[in-house]
Amino acid sequence: MPTNEGALDRIIRVVAGLALISLVFIGPQTLWGWLGLVPLLTGLFGFCPAYALLGLNTCRAPKP
Repeated sequence: MPTNEGALDRIIRVVAGLALISLVFIGPQTLWGWLGLVPLLTGLFGFCPAYALLGLNTCRAPKP
């Protein structure tokens, strides 16, 4: 799987994922917080299947 997320995109996804997962333990304590696994994992791996389907890529182009 090629990386299709840039550094800022990955950081935002990891932070958002951790924030959502924290809702399982703190706050309303509902199972909806586990949806935070999706942005967390895509941020950690650097690959987003939705970006691949839409042809998006937020990575910087490699310098020649």
